[in-house]
Amino acid sequence: MKNKQEKRSEETKKQILQSAGQLFANKGYDAVTIREIAKDAGCSHTTIYLYFKDKDELLHQLSMPSLQELYKKLQEISTVKTVSAEERLKDISREYVYFCLNNRNMYDIFFNAKSTRVDVEAPELEINKLRLEIFALMKSVMQECLPIANDEQLLAISRIYYYQLNGVLSTYSYQHEPLDVLMERLTPTFDLAIEILLLGFKEKIK
Repeated sequence: MKNKQEKRSEETKKQILQSAGQLFANKGYDAVTIREIAKDAGCSHTTIYLYFKDKDELLHQLSMPSLQELYKKLQEISTVKTVSAEERLKDISREYVYFCLNNRNMYDIFFNAKSTRVDVEAPELEINKLRLEIFALMKSVMQECLPIANDEQLLAISRIYYYQLNGVLSTYSYQHEPLDVLMERLTPTFDLAIEILLLGFKEKIK
């Protein structure tokens, strides 16, 4: 069994992460300081450094578990070869949108805080490696949908697809409608958007 000191330590760490997440979501990652997090968590800024190396490690611990779970789900969808590539792309799109809307207070932090370009081969932060793996997975399914041999063209098309997904998120991230109801109502529109996008891409690369 854990003693009182170990329990208190775990509670302090949990409170620091909770405060960091709320402040990052409200003010943006770059605008928040360690001292602000400490004040909100009710501890000294030196206490934070007992648990976390720096602000990047706070971002890592807040984001990685959720992103790893998302990646696992997308990977499972992408490997179902009994379903067409186009249907798998729709399923991946729905799963991504659902995840982001379900984490609407944090999805900008999950994907954009300290982010790097998608064509960077060896990002320094582990979170960016995982973000790029998620994008690469989407790109690989996109390649199955389209006869693209040119890597540069595939990257450009995959970026456009990703921009479209995030356009959906910016439109609906402030909706107060229950998420499952929203997804049920809008999934036909999301699917149609993917169909039209692919038709346009196929016409472009003829």
